[in-house]
Amino acid sequence: MRLALHWQIFWGMLAGAILGVTLNLTASSRSVRIVDGLPGGLSVAEIDDTSGRAEIRLFRDGVLEESFVVDPADVKDGAFRSVDELRRQSPVAAEIYSQHGGSVALWTGAWLKRVGSLFLRMLQMVAVPLIITSLGAGILGLGDRAGVGGMFTRTLAYYAITSFLAILTGLLAVNVIRPGLRGAGAIGMGAAAGGVAVAPLQGQSPGLGTILFEQLEALIPSNPVAALAEPNFLSIIAFTIAIAIFALRIGGDTARRLQIAAQTGCDVMMAMTTAIIKLAPLGVFFLMAYVTATQGVNVFKSLAWYVVAVAVALAFHACVTLPLILRFVAKVNPREFARAMSPALLMAFSSASSNGTLPLTMSNVEKRAGISKRTGSFVLPLGATVNMDGTALYEVVAVLFIAQLHNGANLPLSAQVIVAITALLASVGAAGIPHAGLVMMVIILQAVGLPIEMQAIILAVDRVLDMARTAVNVWSDSCGCAVVERLSPPAELD
Repeated sequence: MRLALHWQIFWGMLAGAILGVTLNLTASSRSVRIVDGLPGGLSVAEIDDTSGRAEIRLFRDGVLEESFVVDPADVKDGAFRSVDELRRQSPVAAEIYSQHGGSVALWTGAWLKRVGSLFLRMLQMVAVPLIITSLGAGILGLGDRAGVGGMFTRTLAYYAITSFLAILTGLLAVNVIRPGLRGAGAIGMGAAAGGVAVAPLQGQSPGLGTILFEQLEALIPSNPVAALAEPNFLSIIAFTIAIAIFALRIGGDTARRLQIAAQTGCDVMMAMTTAIIKLAPLGVFFLMAYVTATQGVNVFKSLAWYVVAVAVALAFHACVTLPLILRFVAKVNPREFARAMSPALLMAFSSASSNGTLPLTMSNVEKRAGISKRTGSFVLPLGATVNMDGTALYEVVAVLFIAQLHNGANLPLSAQVIVAITALLASVGAAGIPHAGLVMMVIILQAVGLPIEMQAIILAVDRVLDMARTAVNVWSDSCGCAVVERLSPPAELD
């Protein structure tokens, strides 16, 4: 009997963790101290990779002058491959580190990472074409719906507001709970090894106005082709939305042909993405073995806190934010409305597919919640395309959790703004299939310069959280029906 995908991922994670922990506990490690012959007047330099942690310490006159962690996955054949990158950071460190042999755990972990990264490369491969085709097909599929005017505007306004509130909830939860900082410390290159996290250490951080204007600039690509090649996902998403909107304005055969092309491409990319996701158990096995071989079992403590952070944030949005909107905007009893939608919510939770739940959602909205067929048939299909409250919230928490693990510190405000904006825009193009958020996460991780292989840590619990965030997506769409129904004049509902 073939196991369901989430069970395959679980067993792959478990097997990889057992292998990695075994390597971590039994593999040899070494400490190298070089006392003399160093350039730049440094008197002592020490390299310590105990327990799979590769750290460089540079001393001058007996006083620690520089200390930073280097990604142990760069170990290859007993040496470190990233000497050029190290040389840009510290020529002395590069000279010393090139003499270091590394431990068995680090060397084995490096190869485990390289094999597991093939799965991540496949996710990267489909990220750009999937976001372009799915987003383009979704907007172009609106077609004549844009002509309904007021209902269309109110629906999009509701979706934008609730997605924004969901992202704020996620940001608050991950900054208060700080799940990535409750483990054994930074995983990977560390906060001082480059990337986004060093921004607070480099003088005064830019103001919020500057940050927002920089993101506005990113939304207007000077060269769309160059944005595709980089890739710059904010530019790609903004340009795709612009193309689709202006195609709708032209209408006729132009919009129809472009919609057919986008939908055809989307169908192909969805099939390819689904096939790649089926390889997730193997990817999880190798990447989890790499993480635990180089970091040990302490990573699971952080993972437990991550599940708590996501669950708390999703519960707050579903049980507080959306019910308040129902009560004060839609003038509907939240408890009764939830009871009416319970079959669809349970279906969404069990299937982790908002698209697969759509027929039941439409039936529940009309027959159990008393929403007009005109409102339900308009709001729900649109919501299944562009409204992903739970996904946007989850992506924010996951990326900031990975940043905390990777850097040993919170991302600065500028990077968190980038994460929020990218998550909002990426959630619009998220496919309504199980585990599709993995592709969207690649987009956000690349936007803030975080290593995508860190996804391996959260893949083990992704299925359960996917079920929860899908239920929140469907719940938000359902609440949107009640809000739009309340705010629409009777003439639009006839």
